[in-house]
Amino acid sequence: MTNVLISGGGVAGTALAYWLRRHGFTVTVVERAPAPRLGGHTVDLRGAARDVVERMGLLQDARRVAVDSKGMSYVDATGKRVADMPASFLGGAGVVGEVEILRGDLIELLHGATGDGTEYVFDDTITEVTQTAEDVRVAFERSAPRVFDLVVGADGTHSLTRSLVFGPESRFRRDLGCYTAYFTARNVFGIQDWELFHNMPGQKLAALRPSRRPEEAKVLFGFASKPLAYDHRDQRRQKEIVAEVFAGAGWHVPAMLREMRAATDFYFDSATQIVMDGWSHGRVALLGDAGYSPSPLGGNGTGLALVGAYILAGELAAAEGDHTAAFAAYEREMRDFVRQNHQLPPGGVNGFVPKSRTAIRMRNLSIRLMPHLPWAGLIAKAMNRADAVTLKDYPYSRARA
Repeated sequence: MTNVLISGGGVAGTALAYWLRRHGFTVTVVERAPAPRLGGHTVDLRGAARDVVERMGLLQDARRVAVDSKGMSYVDATGKRVADMPASFLGGAGVVGEVEILRGDLIELLHGATGDGTEYVFDDTITEVTQTAEDVRVAFERSAPRVFDLVVGADGTHSLTRSLVFGPESRFRRDLGCYTAYFTARNVFGIQDWELFHNMPGQKLAALRPSRRPEEAKVLFGFASKPLAYDHRDQRRQKEIVAEVFAGAGWHVPAMLREMRAATDFYFDSATQIVMDGWSHGRVALLGDAGYSPSPLGGNGTGLALVGAYILAGELAAAEGDHTAAFAAYEREMRDFVRQNHQLPPGGVNGFVPKSRTAIRMRNLSIRLMPHLPWAGLIAKAMNRADAVTLKDYPYSRARA
């Protein structure tokens, strides 16, 4: 029985653990956090990713804990709504998905579905990976060394697995010139069922999103910038950066910054894509953001993770553990889906954080006009690439999925 180590217990890692267990593999998941990472912002379940969740038998559970979002609206400094994108925008192909679920709630569902047969090792991480012709020998920060047949890095954009096996992050990192910060706040803003986005001149964005819990709100900050020097572990300095960028801003920003100081789930990073020629080396493969992060601007990172996990596990099962054939087939099946999701939505960074008041007004006008344009369908396709692949004919009846 093939013994697989998965590095990373996020969406990609837990989804892969589920499918590998279903196909009869022995699975261990190592996760740096002391417990499953709950909280986080909303993610979309649409297209092929929704189909994967449905094939797991979890779609109704996902709908049960989904966030009730009627759409997103751009607002001015007074809070007046100036451009709306309801959930039905462009036939449901807009930025608000059919099922919006908090990332932590999705991980909780996936973790519960993996069952007692999956071994989880929390509060630990890999430190060394040594491959032989027959196996992979792995050293850990806390645990004793162990031997596995295969290793999968599902440990995010800053993947340690990728650094250990494939080389430094700088070789694969494509920075987009933008930074984002996310955290959970008390809902002192009165936000209910619409996501509110406020752009400011100078390429800045502040946004509020509803949570499943009415007493909470999800906060997003975004801004364009040249590369910033900071320690990824220094959360205090990261909060200072955000406070400095948004000092003096209007709308709800002062209250958002006050809430940020107490946030325990604060996340800050550059908008980055990971671009690689191949996602496997010997007995080690990469999954999700570790191998092909589309960046927050492109979106659908969760979709790529769910579909990638399904396909990787299915190919390993179909190849009866022959990792060389399975990894090659996994890359063939996923390559075009990844390529399409690496294409940014219309406007790219400038669409996310327009440069001037005039650019903001023009973007808002284009949104109001968009449903009436004859080429609206093409715009919808460019905004949402979750449907760039379909699982309808994917041959996993043969892999018993």
